[in-house]
Amino acid sequence: MSDTPMSRPGEVAGWPKLVVTYSTHPANIAPLLPPGIEPLDPTVTVGFYCVPVLGEPEYGVSVKVPAAWKGVEGHYSLGLGIDQEAAVHISAETNGQPKFLCDITFFRLGETVTARATHQGYTFVEFSGQATGTTTPRAGDFTEHEWWTKYARAIGGESGKYDFAPHVVDVATTFEQQHIENVDGALLLRDSPWDPIARHLPIVEAGTAALVTHQPKARVITNAGPLDPEAFWPFADVISGSRWPGDRGGPRH
Repeated sequence: MSDTPMSRPGEVAGWPKLVVTYSTHPANIAPLLPPGIEPLDPTVTVGFYCVPVLGEPEYGVSVKVPAAWKGVEGHYSLGLGIDQEAAVHISAETNGQPKFLCDITFFRLGETVTARATHQGYTFVEFSGQATGTTTPRAGDFTEHEWWTKYARAIGGESGKYDFAPHVVDVATTFEQQHIENVDGALLLRDSPWDPIARHLPIVEAGTAALVTHQPKARVITNAGPLDPEAFWPFADVISGSRWPGDRGGPRH
């Protein structure tokens, strides 16, 4: 029997996530993190996925960097572009998840793996590669922490005022890795005013790429504590629903 995950023809559940990493300049991470969230190593993770949400497939792309909150290591999410509009606003409203509408292409054809993301007419990240074989999954269950921020600036827009002051949201997800396939390919970052990953987090050294199949075991989303509201104020204005620095919801010029 093969240990390769199999699904029924046409099934959208159970897709692996394409996880691509690379190193950027260490000094580039800290300016993107609100004061109180501490940078760790300068490894950027770009993930492409397809999961069923609200009874249909949601395609998405995520960008995150290693960061710690109150001594707990995890990843700070800078943006999560998805193609399903229903999930954008409610995810931000309830949990501070930095989602925004984005056109996603992600598929495997034979051994070829292709992924790209386009927002406001700009294709800001692309990947193309070849699956090269399996590697041993991580043994046992493990928990990853992802940090989001939730806040609401004051009605009327008075500077420095909030209706809900900024808090860190801890997304603790427990997984079991089931299957990993290495992918030999290239990640390309393109300049985009709406998704400035190429500008803020340029590639210094290529990392790894893999198709990773997880079995989620638990997902707990909690309020992990407040941030300094005054220190956070410069981080409150972002591009669309992401956490890239913005100007009245659009790019900074």
